[in-house]
Amino acid sequence: MVQPLSDAPNPGSFWDERYGSNDYMYGKEPNDFLKQNIDRLPAGSVLCLADGEGRNSVFIATTGRATWSVDLSTQGPIKTKRLALERNVEVSAESADLSNFDLGENRWDAIVSIFAHMPQNIREDLHRRVVKALKPGGVFLLEAYTPAQVGRGTGGPQDASLTMELHDLLTELSPLTIELGQEIERDVIEGTGHTGRASVVQIIARKAD
Repeated sequence: MVQPLSDAPNPGSFWDERYGSNDYMYGKEPNDFLKQNIDRLPAGSVLCLADGEGRNSVFIATTGRATWSVDLSTQGPIKTKRLALERNVEVSAESADLSNFDLGENRWDAIVSIFAHMPQNIREDLHRRVVKALKPGGVFLLEAYTPAQVGRGTGGPQDASLTMELHDLLTELSPLTIELGQEIERDVIEGTGHTGRASVVQIIARKAD
């Protein structure tokens, strides 16, 4: 999802409207990149950023990890809890603005960011806090759209300034060790929101022990 500026009027209303129906806009199944790399996340506590309707946090919870979900909308956490109940797992889900959400320090075994698009200044600050919030040995997993995605009509923000590029992420996530960092094209089929060939950046980064 796109994280609007924190000082915008009713910043979560756009997503509340999108998530207000009984349908799940991006489906109920997890992101493919996350699913393929779930074994690279340490066991323990996992925080999912801009988690939408909970498809990724609920999947992580099914693996036995203690999972928290944060989203700007109010409807997203409601649907996250509904999906968790459906899958017979527990997810702690809350509505919060990532521009001022307290991630803590040395708190999380893993942090996951799937298509969590936001203005650059907010993203840079968030990623600095992600580095601090990971425990030693903790892992950050991210997938996001690149500027090349704009205009394709297959999902993601249509403002290039809200997308991400690998070279910027490498700077923002220093001094994490980058275990995987790439920009690729792949098919992203996730509900009605993501529906075709896409240009994405993928990161798996680890904090030193």
